[in-house]
Amino acid sequence: MSTMTALTTWSVVLGLALGLGLALVLKALPWGWRPSLVRRVEPQLRHHVPASGLLQGEDSAVGTWGSISRILGPVLHEGVQLLGRLNLGNHALERRLESAGSPLTVADYRAQQLLCAAGGAAVGMVVAIGLVVNSGLHALLGVIVVLALGVTGFFLRDNQLSSRITRRRSDILAEFPSVAELFALSVSAGDSAAGALERVATTAHGELAEEFRRVLTEMRAGSSLQRALKAAARRIQLAPVERFIEGVLVALERGTPLADVLRAQAHDVRELSKRELMEAAGKKEIGMMVPVVFGILPLTVLFAVYPGISLMTLGF
Repeated sequence: MSTMTALTTWSVVLGLALGLGLALVLKALPWGWRPSLVRRVEPQLRHHVPASGLLQGEDSAVGTWGSISRILGPVLHEGVQLLGRLNLGNHALERRLESAGSPLTVADYRAQQLLCAAGGAAVGMVVAIGLVVNSGLHALLGVIVVLALGVTGFFLRDNQLSSRITRRRSDILAEFPSVAELFALSVSAGDSAAGALERVATTAHGELAEEFRRVLTEMRAGSSLQRALKAAARRIQLAPVERFIEGVLVALERGTPLADVLRAQAHDVRELSKRELMEAAGKKEIGMMVPVVFGILPLTVLFAVYPGISLMTLGF
């Protein structure tokens, strides 16, 4: 009976693989297909969307996937194009990639999601075949396991991106008071806003200093200071940093003494860091009460009461 079950399972798996291969072959055949004018002209335009770096071989920015991308290149290309046509929050995804400080494009990220989904589906297929052969699991449940692990792999990549964004924002908030103080001191010493920005970018280290170095690079490429700072605030997406940058921009636009504004901003940043420290200490204190109330206190009461209960049981 188990031999028949295994034979049936392998027949279903091979049949699905054969059907998928034939469907891909039939889809690739140009039967009655004529490219439209848009498809013929689009490759000649400069503003066309570039393909994923995963599909460009080992010379790309993410060339660690080189061999896999050459093998799975057509499938990845079709998948990325399908996700692009569905437009699953591409603008929001681009903002999230900027917040994470990632050099990946939307197409690169979608391709990585597809690879993670394929890896999860492959693990699910191995697990499903093992369960079907050894435990007699139904083939339909095996397909559900494969699909579930594939979807899990797809969303695990998104979870990793969210974790990176959270970690980067925490690092920026930790660096922000020192950077704001250095910026205020530079302006108070006589530097202009651009000079103070260059001093911070070349002296400080960390995620926020890296953002300021990017602002400096954009300024040297021809962008104005206001536009570069607004772009940095849009990438960081943190309220304290946005208020700091907005204060600098307002001071530059209205001619307000920049040193006074920056000193006030630095004072606000210090107060914010103190409040966050007090909030973190309060949360830690509440967290420390949990093992005390539910662990140490019951054991203390038990040690105090148990000898008396033992004496009463023995009849003394």
